[in-house]
Amino acid sequence: MAGHVGQFFADEIVDLHGLLITSRARTWLDCARKMSIDELTVVADHLLRVPRPEFEGRSEPFATREDLADMLDRHKGTPGIRKARLALEQARVGSDSAPETRLPLVLERAGLPEPQLNVPRELSGGVVRQPDLAYPEQKVAVEYDGEGHSEVEQVVRDIAREEDFGRAGGRSSEFPSATWSTMRGRARPRSGRRWRTAAGCPTDSQLMS
Repeated sequence: MAGHVGQFFADEIVDLHGLLITSRARTWLDCARKMSIDELTVVADHLLRVPRPEFEGRSEPFATREDLADMLDRHKGTPGIRKARLALEQARVGSDSAPETRLPLVLERAGLPEPQLNVPRELSGGVVRQPDLAYPEQKVAVEYDGEGHSEVEQVVRDIAREEDFGRAGGRSSEFPSATWSTMRGRARPRSGRRWRTAAGCPTDSQLMS
């Protein structure tokens, strides 16, 4: 264990069952010393996400974008501050998991526009679905399928989800966790072209013509 000395404002120290610890926003900033920009973006998205009260027992996010920006302004010159600023620029409200933060970053770097994150959409017949990522204009939904999606009951639900999108004239594309592990941290050019086409975005040749 290594000790560190730093400057702390009063509201950056909180009491957790009698133990004094740094606040979530301050901890995020401290992590900038070691974490990458994308890792910091994952943490920022977690702090910014709007919780589901019925499942989490809270209705407010752990932090607002203003809270994190204020933390950066307070500690100018802190090691990792530049990474934290870039991470906050990338951060989005709506991601429910680390893969749901990383996947849009990969797709955007492959040339796709910024997708909507976990926005409920009413399909045909009054059916409401909430895709992980969505391109509404192109009627494309993107889902990250973690390990739990290999279970039989979940597979049945996933098929029903795809059929709902199909009946509404849309398209649902899945990103299995096994595929994601090979793409993590980079966007393959061939995949980027395929996804741009699926989302109705112009290809490189169309942009140059």
